[in-house]
Amino acid sequence: MAKKTFRQEYLQVPPVTRAYTTACVLTTAAVQLELITPFQLYFNPELIFKHFQIWRLITNYLFFGPVGFNFLFNMIFLYRYCRMLEEGSFRGRTADFVFMFLFGGLLMTLFGLFVNLVFLGQAFTIMLVYVWSRRNPYVRMNFFGLLIFQAPFLPWVLMGFSLLLGNSIIVDLLGIAVGHIYFFLEDVFPNQPGGGRLLRTPSVLKAIFDTPEEDPNYKKMPEERPGGFAWGEGQRLGG
Repeated sequence: MAKKTFRQEYLQVPPVTRAYTTACVLTTAAVQLELITPFQLYFNPELIFKHFQIWRLITNYLFFGPVGFNFLFNMIFLYRYCRMLEEGSFRGRTADFVFMFLFGGLLMTLFGLFVNLVFLGQAFTIMLVYVWSRRNPYVRMNFFGLLIFQAPFLPWVLMGFSLLLGNSIIVDLLGIAVGHIYFFLEDVFPNQPGGGRLLRTPSVLKAIFDTPEEDPNYKKMPEERPGGFAWGEGQRLGG
C-alpha cells in the first residue's frame, strides 16, 4: 500500500520536475555506490570539445555533491521551485518550460567557459528560484524564521547565506544573471515600447511536449505556499 501511495504521489509531480529531480537523485546514488565518479561528470571544456565527451554538457547539471546537508538543501529548493514554476506560470506550457531549461542551460554553459565552475546544477537551481521570485513579487518569505522579506529578495538572501557558510558566491551570481536575462527577455522586454518577443519556443518542442488534455485529478502545489519549511516559508501579502 505504501509503495502504491508513493507511486501515485510520484506520478503527480509534473513531468519536467519529475524527470530532472529523478535524474539528479539517480546520479548522486550512482556516485555514492561508486558506479561512476564525479570525474566522469564534471564540466570540462577541453574534454567536451577536444575529446567529444558530450555527456558532460548534461551530467554537470545532475550532480550536487555527496549526500549531506548541501545536497538535501539543493534538492529541496530545486524540487519545490521547479515544481511551482511548472504548475504556476508554466501550467499547460511544458514546451515553454523545456525551452527555458535549454536556454538557461546554454547560457550557463557559455558563461561556464569563463568561470572556474565544474558543476552548474546549483547555479541552475538559483536561476529557477530567481524566475519564480520575479513572477511572484508579492509573496512574503520567511527564511529560517529570522528574516521576513518579499520573494524577489530570495535569491540575494540565498547568496548571503552561501557567503556566511564560506561558499563562493560565483554560483549564485551566475544563476541570478541567467535568470535575469531570461526574465527580462520573456517578461519585461516584450511589454516595453518598441519591444517584442525574442524568445520563441520551437514548434518541434510544442509538438512533443504540449498536450491539450487536462487531467481533472491533477493536484497542483499551491504557489502561495512556496516554502513549506521554516527556512523557506511564504505567504501572499494581505493574505
